[in-house]
Parts: sequence; C-alpha cells; structure tokens
Amino acid sequence: MPKDVILTHDGLEKLKQELEHLTTVKRREVAERIKEAREFGDISENSEYDDAKNEQAMVERRILDIEEQLRSAQVVDEAHLSTDAVQVGTRVRVKSDKGEEEFAIVGSAEANPAERKLSNESPVGRALLGQSRGAKVTVNLPSGKTRTLEILEISR
Repeated sequence: MPKDVILTHDGLEKLKQELEHLTTVKRREVAERIKEAREFGDISENSEYDDAKNEQAMVERRILDIEEQLRSAQVVDEAHLSTDAVQVGTRVRVKSDKGEEEFAIVGSAEANPAERKLSNESPVGRALLGQSRGAKVTVNLPSGKTRTLEILEISR
C-alpha cells in the first residue's frame, strides 16, 4: 500500500505542471529523438538511439511516480492552519548558533533545502513538528552532531 504524500497547494500545482510538461512536451521530444536516431541505420550499435531510449524510460518512470503521488496526495489547507504549533504547511523562524533562519515545513515530496523547504520527515523538520513559539529543541543531525534551535515565530 503506498504511503500518503503530504502536499501543500503549491506543491500539488507544481506536480501537476510537471506531469503536464512530461506527458505533452517531453514525451514528444523523446519520441522525435528516437525517430531521428533510427534514421541513422543499425540501432544495435547506435548510442543516440540507446540514449533516447534511456531518456524515454526515465520520463515514463517519472510520470508513473508523479501519478502515484497525486493518487495518494493529502493536501494541507494552509488557510486553516493554526500557528500555535509547527506543522506541515507552516513557516517557522528559528534562532541557532548560525543566527536566525526561516524554513517552510513541507511533505517529503516537495522538500528542497536550497529553497528552505524542509521535509516533515527530516531530522530538523521532525524535531520542530508540534513545537510552539519559544520552545527550544535539540536536533540530532545525521553527522552525529546536535544543534539547538529556538522557535521565534510560526506563520502560514
């Protein structure tokens, strides 16, 4: 049984857009590459053909992955989120030895540390979940180190 995928409305829209792009644009581009590669002759020793077929397999795999995520998606309604405690869909501003940082807590499907979107399943996300403003949490990092965070603000 597939695990539920927690998404914000923004994450849901991004997945739908990616699926649309893959099924309409990318499939056509890859099919055209395969067609062109076949025109080069013997496909048994044709690296262009092999590359195009590999890309086709990756595109189809990603399409199946996205479709499965959309089928099992639970969308968080950010408009009705309480800011009394950290939960998926909230933003949290914390203070640590690195200074102040702000994160959005999202489901694992839309996590992107470069965009400051932390998964609810990550060590920091897990430690912050359910905590309220003013709480100090200690996070056990994968490196074996610990990090203490003080929650300064929770918002939508």
